[in-house]
Amino acid sequence: MRLRIKQNDKLAQQRKEVGPALFFSLLIITVSFLPVFSPEGQEGRLFSPLAYTKTFAMTGAALLSVTLVPVLMLLFIRGKILPEAKNPVNRFLIWVYRPIIAGVLRWKKLTIRLGTEFMPTLNEGTLLYMPTSLPGMSITKAAELMQTQNRIIKSFPEVASVYGKAGRANTATDPAPTEMFETVINLKPESEWRAGLTTDKLIAELDQALQFPGVANAWTMPIKARIDMLSTGIRTPIGIKVFGKDLDEMEKLAKEIEAVVKAVPGTTSAFAERITGGFYLNIEPDREQLARYGLAVGELLDVIGTALGGEMVTTTVEGRERFGVSVRYPRELRSDPQQIAREVLIPTMDGAMIPLGQLARVVVAKGAPSIRTENALLSAYIYVDIRDRDIGGYVADAMKAVTEQVSFPPGYYVTWSGQFEYMERATEKMKIVIPVTLLSIFLLLYLNFKRLTETLIVMLSVPFALVGGIWLLWLLDYNLSVAVVIGFIALAGVAAETGVIMLIYLDHAWEAVQAKCRAAGRAPNVDDLYAAIMEGAVERVRPKMMTVVAIMAGLLPIMWGTGTGSEVMSRIAAPMVGGMISSTVLTLAVIPAIYALVKQWFLRRGSGQ
Repeated sequence: MRLRIKQNDKLAQQRKEVGPALFFSLLIITVSFLPVFSPEGQEGRLFSPLAYTKTFAMTGAALLSVTLVPVLMLLFIRGKILPEAKNPVNRFLIWVYRPIIAGVLRWKKLTIRLGTEFMPTLNEGTLLYMPTSLPGMSITKAAELMQTQNRIIKSFPEVASVYGKAGRANTATDPAPTEMFETVINLKPESEWRAGLTTDKLIAELDQALQFPGVANAWTMPIKARIDMLSTGIRTPIGIKVFGKDLDEMEKLAKEIEAVVKAVPGTTSAFAERITGGFYLNIEPDREQLARYGLAVGELLDVIGTALGGEMVTTTVEGRERFGVSVRYPRELRSDPQQIAREVLIPTMDGAMIPLGQLARVVVAKGAPSIRTENALLSAYIYVDIRDRDIGGYVADAMKAVTEQVSFPPGYYVTWSGQFEYMERATEKMKIVIPVTLLSIFLLLYLNFKRLTETLIVMLSVPFALVGGIWLLWLLDYNLSVAVVIGFIALAGVAAETGVIMLIYLDHAWEAVQAKCRAAGRAPNVDDLYAAIMEGAVERVRPKMMTVVAIMAGLLPIMWGTGTGSEVMSRIAAPMVGGMISSTVLTLAVIPAIYALVKQWFLRRGSGQ
């Protein structure tokens, strides 16, 4: 019974000392995720569920750590509790760590001295091939080219099926011209692919096999393409928008930019829309001739609409299905302007049939295939596809090349869009999010320690953790993206937590030594300080390592996972894994050294802090 009471008293004392600090540590991690609640933009819709889940989980863990866990410890931790010195794992950790901390205390100052895309491509398991050619392509030629492309794509053993579409669907919401193709490529499971082949390598092989004169290739994923086109109107990773007032001048500038961008390293294709290269059949009524035959302009247009466009005359019923029947001239009678002028006949009131060429002028004219406006200005798009380059670095080089080689008249300018536009928007948001996160962590630390010194020591955990995260990103060849930044934001909270745990044990050990010195009637000295640091750092290495190992054990499966969505999650986990490694070095070596320097300075001043 006496042992049980003593054990309960010890647990209660540990709860009183460590409980509030643990609560603050979990609260810091929770606060570090609050800025991720971003309802605006694609990144907000993607990461808000993660932030909500993490915040609710950590809030619950913080409350349970100071309420339920101490009660469960009293109920279930029974019998004889072995001291940490008898634990073989703990003995090994102490054996390794003791000479390290001894060296740190000997060379304190030496120990303290000390190196972009919007989002990673989410593998949907399906590719979308979107080539574009010059305006004026006929339906027959478009079908022939698309069938040839589909046969080449289907010849690859990794491809399960291919479905292509040229032009727009039968809806007003799809303004795609005939020269724009959309081919959906369904892939087989990766286990059936050739050895060593990745999605990027497969796209490179397909792109090399699908090189046709006058055709610019673009590769993306179906869902991603729809989101990008709805958000920015750009279907490639990078888009350039030319704004101005005259279509001819804008097309001239777009072609110049296309030629310049093609020379930038990393460009796989660049295509400027031909905004004045469309062909139109103009039928201009001759009113004098119409009056001579007693015809109205409306009657002429009705005949033209029926002969060339077709008119639904009836509906056929086949079982439960109904089909409209349209009537118009056969293709051989409307294949060219001369044929139309000669073969399309206009009936008069007296029954005569007059060729269309005698009543109207039939000519082919060039014009704009489509007209875009944005911010009350005409716009032209240049689509740019890249490979083996990060978007941020590529755009910086392309911007420099366009600025140096393309001269813009007054009133004309360009903006950069696509994923780069997302990245710029996210960068502006992060300029607010990251300082708010660090300030929140700083305030929580100060509320916990009530002293600026300890708060600043723990804040040093953050840059050390960032160093490890950056190193691992470099080793894995990951670009800096929103997913990576989210990982760094989460890392800031976790790094502060490990620093808090180390500082708590150092403070407790130092306070115990100070109490012993006061009981002995003497002032603590540097040897007492070093003994306290040795006790707080070495003898309590097990809980610190348990914290780090538990965090990394939870992150490694995410980092090395495969499947849909793993591209994003691995980039969130990578900064945290690399950061925990460098943060552990900081926690176990650098923080004790800084702590010794600070407390030693207080001892020289005669303060017992």
